Amino acid sequence: MPVRVRQFLWFAGIGVVGFVVDASIVFALVRGAGVNPYLARVASFCAAVTTTWFLNRTLNFRSARPPLREFAGFLAANSVGAAVNFGAYSLVIARIGTQGLAPVTAVGVGSIAGLGVNFLLSSRLVFSADKNEAHADL
Repeated sequence: MPVRVRQFLWFAGIGVVGFVVDASIVFALVRGAGVNPYLARVASFCAAVTTTWFLNRTLNFRSARPPLREFAGFLAANSVGAAVNFGAYSLVIARIGTQGLAPVTAVGVGSIAGLGVNFLLSSRLVFSADKNEAHADL
C-alpha cells in the first residue's frame, strides 16, 4: 500500500478518535451544561485538535520535530480545515437545532467536511515526507 494512502487511513482513524473527543465535549457542554453550541464547539475543537495532533505525531507520521513548533504548525494548517468544519457544523445547527443528538450529528458533518483539507495541509506542511519514511514499513 502506498505510504500516502496508509497515512490517510491512519489520519482518518485518528480523526475518529478526535471526533469522539469533539462530539463528547460539545454534547456535554450543549445538552448537559446549556452552553451556546458555537462556544461549545470552540472548546471541543481545542481538545480534539490537541488529541489528533499528538496521535498523528506519535502513531502516524512519527515526527521528531520540536513539539511546540509542530503543534503551532498543526493548528495553523488545520485552521483552514477548521473553517470548513465549523461552517458545516454551523449550517447543521442552524438547520436542525440542538435537540437530541443534533450536536453530535453536526460535529460529524463538520469533521467529514474538513478531513481532506486537514490531511492535505497536515501531511504537506506539518509532517513533511522526509520525516515520514519510518512509517512506510508498517
